[in-house]
Amino acid sequence: MAASSNRIMLGPLVAAIDQGTSSTRFLVFNAKTAELLSHHQVEIKQSFPKEGWVEEDPKEILQSVYECMDRTCEKLTQLNIDISNIKAIGVTNQRETTLVWDKETGEPLYNAIVWLDLRTQSTVESNICYFSCFIQHKTGLPISTYFSAVKLRWLMDNVEKVHEAVLSHRAMFGTVDSWLIWCLTGGKKGGVHCTDVTNASRTMLFNIHTMDWDPELCKYFDIPMEILPKVRSSSEIYGLMVSICLQCLGDQSAALVGQMCFKDGQAKNTYDFVLLICLFSSYPVVSDHGLLTTVAYKLGRDKPACYALEGSVAIAGAVVRWLKDNLGIIQTSTELEELAADVGTSYGCYFVPAFSGLYAPYWEPSARGIICGLTQFTNRSHLAFAALEAVCFQTREILDAMNQDSGIHLSQLQVDGGMTSNRLLMQLQADILCIPVVKPSMPETTALGAAMAAGAAEGVSVWSLNPEDLTEVTSEKFEPQINPEEETSIFSSVPLGFYILGSMFMLIGAKYIAGQCESE
Repeated sequence: MAASSNRIMLGPLVAAIDQGTSSTRFLVFNAKTAELLSHHQVEIKQSFPKEGWVEEDPKEILQSVYECMDRTCEKLTQLNIDISNIKAIGVTNQRETTLVWDKETGEPLYNAIVWLDLRTQSTVESNICYFSCFIQHKTGLPISTYFSAVKLRWLMDNVEKVHEAVLSHRAMFGTVDSWLIWCLTGGKKGGVHCTDVTNASRTMLFNIHTMDWDPELCKYFDIPMEILPKVRSSSEIYGLMVSICLQCLGDQSAALVGQMCFKDGQAKNTYDFVLLICLFSSYPVVSDHGLLTTVAYKLGRDKPACYALEGSVAIAGAVVRWLKDNLGIIQTSTELEELAADVGTSYGCYFVPAFSGLYAPYWEPSARGIICGLTQFTNRSHLAFAALEAVCFQTREILDAMNQDSGIHLSQLQVDGGMTSNRLLMQLQADILCIPVVKPSMPETTALGAAMAAGAAEGVSVWSLNPEDLTEVTSEKFEPQINPEEETSIFSSVPLGFYILGSMFMLIGAKYIAGQCESE
C-alpha cells in the first residue's frame, strides 16, 4: 500500500502503439507536456516466399504489441509512475498491408501481405489502361500493387481458407490497425471491427468524396462489403481495452499530426520511407504529376476531413539495410554517414534504389534498381554518398511535382524518421531542395501524433489540438549552404541518372512487348 501511495502522478498519460513494417513500439507520453516517459521496441520478421513477395505473421505482430506494452509498463513501474493514469491508446500502423481472419475462430487465414509486395503486378498491368481514371477519380490513387484492394483480391482467388471464409460469411478484412483493434477489444468475443479514414483511403475501395466504402469499386473488384471494417474518424473512441480508450491513425498521417502540420501548404517527409505530404484543408487536389490524393486526417466524428497530396517512394531506409546486409560495405547506419563524409561526393556515381519498382511520380512496378557511372576510381565511400543523394533526389522530385500540382512553394520541409539522425543527409537535402530542413528534437513524431489524436478524442479530452495550446517542440534547422550557381550545377547532372533510368524503362517495355508477341 505504501509503495502504491508513493507513485508519481504525472497525469494524464496517453500511449501509442506504433506498428511499423520492421518493428513494433509502445510509447507513453505525458499529455500536458508531450514528454516521452518510456517505450519499448520489438523487431518484426519478414518472409519472402517468392521473388517480390513480402509477408509477415499476424500473430507475431499481435504478440509484439503485447510484449511492448508489458515491457513499457514494467519500465514505468520501475520509475514509480502510476500506469493506471493512462487514459487512451492511439494505434498507428503500416498502411496498405492486408490481412484476412476468421471472426469465429479469431485465427488469421493467411500471412499479412505487406504494402511493398509485388505479387499482384500482373493484375495491375491488365487493368491499368482501362480503369485507372475511374479508380483515381474516386480514390485519389492510381492502380498499383501498393494498395490493399488487389492484395485482398489475390487472397480471395488464391487462398482456399480465405475463399471458404468469404463464402460462409466468416471472413474479416483489415489493414494492421483493424486486426490489432479487433484483437485488443475482445477478438472473437465481441471485438470492434473498424478502421479510420486515413487507412481506409489507402485500400482503393474508399471514396474520398463520400468518405465511405464505394459500392461501385467493391463491385469492380468483386469484394463483398460485409467483410470491410466500419470507417471511423481519426480521433474518437472505438472501443475499450480494459478501461483504456482505443483509436487509430495511419502512420504517415500520425506523423503529420505529430509534426503539428495543421495549415495549408505545410509539408513533412518521413525518411524511413521517403513519403512527403503537403497538407490542404478541406478539398482534395487531384494530381497531374503522379502524386496521390489522400485523406490526411479527420480529427473528430463531427469534424471535416483534411486532404493531402502525397508522394510515396517505396525504398529509403531500406537502402541502408541493403548496403549493410546485401553488399556488406557497412556494419551500421552510422558508418554510412562516415563513409560518405570521407569523400563528400559521389564522383559521378548514380544509385536508383528501385528495389520494388518505382512509386511516385512514375508508378512503374516493373522498374528495378540501378547503379551507374562507375569508374575504376569509384569505391564504397562514393557509393555511400550516392545512396544518400538518391534519397534526396527522390524527395526533390516529389517536391517539384507537389509544387506544380498545388502552386504552393514551400518555405521549409519538416522531417522525421530514422534517417534524420544522419546530419550529412539532412544538410545534403537542404542543399538539393534549396530550402531549410527542420528536424524536431523529439524524433518520435509518428507515435506522438497517434497519442495526440487519442488524447484529443471526445470522451477523453486530455490533449488539446488547438495550435495555441500545443507544446512547442524544439527543433534543429539545416539551412542550404549552396549558391544559385552551385544549384544549377547540381541539377544539370541529375538528368543523366534519370536518362539512364528512362532507358531502363524502355528496355523493360521492349522486353515485355516482345514477350507478349512471342506468347501470341
